[in-house]
Amino acid sequence: MNADAIPVTILSGSLGAGKTTLLNHLLHNAGDLDIAVLVNDMGEINIDAALVSDNSELSVADGGVTELSNGCICCELQDDLNEAVVRLAQNRDFDHLVVESSGISEPEPVARLFTTESRAAALYTVDSLVTVVDSRLFFDAFGGEGIPERRDTDDADTRPLSDLLIEQVEFSNLVVLNKTDLVTDEELETVAELVRALRPDAELRYTSHGALDPHELLGQHLYNPQTAADAAGWKQALAADDEHDHSHGHSHHDHAHPEAVYGVSSFTFRARRPFHPTRIAALLGDLPRGIIRSKGACWAAGCGDNKLVFGQAGPSARIEVSGPWIASLSELDQELYKANRPNLDWDDEWGDRRTELVFIGTDLQEATVRENLEACLLTNEEMAADWDAFENPLPTELGDLVVLAEP
Repeated sequence: MNADAIPVTILSGSLGAGKTTLLNHLLHNAGDLDIAVLVNDMGEINIDAALVSDNSELSVADGGVTELSNGCICCELQDDLNEAVVRLAQNRDFDHLVVESSGISEPEPVARLFTTESRAAALYTVDSLVTVVDSRLFFDAFGGEGIPERRDTDDADTRPLSDLLIEQVEFSNLVVLNKTDLVTDEELETVAELVRALRPDAELRYTSHGALDPHELLGQHLYNPQTAADAAGWKQALAADDEHDHSHGHSHHDHAHPEAVYGVSSFTFRARRPFHPTRIAALLGDLPRGIIRSKGACWAAGCGDNKLVFGQAGPSARIEVSGPWIASLSELDQELYKANRPNLDWDDEWGDRRTELVFIGTDLQEATVRENLEACLLTNEEMAADWDAFENPLPTELGDLVVLAEP
């Protein structure tokens, strides 16, 4: 790693969560720390950059606040971002770069720019991925009254806001719970527990009006590219249960996770028998309200040799084909794959075909949800039937995606 690399903090959070207020507070209270800010806004006019530059020593003109406008930082502006940060490093001397990504982008693609083979990666090192959460909105969305739909401009990706709120938390190293003055202590603790369930190793900071000491946010050294992909709570839950239990039954209970004080918990459902396509589609499209996040692989009859991946965040649920089951490949390919994955859980009859779903939420009705999932598995009679004859609302071709629920 380059010892002279400039640390970068990537700041995410939904529109209105308080990112700009937090940024202004950082700039006002930076002391002898020289912070450069790069702001990305979805609109034609970069309102955030104007707000930040008005309130700081650095102005847009002298390159301290660099604007990227009219696009989202994680997709079409990737090249601009690379050039902007390289230009910043060449033209100015500063101690820390803060990149504020638009309210509708995930932090991960931005982090990737600084960790892959790019000119930016040679000059910078990612310090932390920070997500600002509106505590009131988050509680109302996942502990309370339903969530607003994601309002994109001309973005083709029209996923609901709930997906994004959850993914931003799952990708973050440090979560700022902002607007704490708008929630009760108990509501705030519920939000904190939800955040810990979504991203167990994230550090939490509490604030109202973005008033956070720069030293509590910058220079935290929390980002690790090696472990970043596996740190989300649902992945950790699967891994923990995997180590704990490798039995090969028709399906089984995994070890229970300790109940959290405010009822936030998780459990994993596994089965070595396929789901009936119409029954599982109906169930996954209408999960109990308390489940805020569920994700994993599904084996369903009538989908050929395709592995399905299911993902749900709040009121939004979708299922898609992720590729073939290894057991459906040629023997040579199977052996190659197994050689690279010594821990692959392989069944003598079905190979890697299995369902593994993690559920995270508040007051989970685990016994009921498990019972309902079990009822979606094929009966012995159905196992012997022609699976392709079943009515099938699920995706069956690579790249296909079916929305099972939306706000």
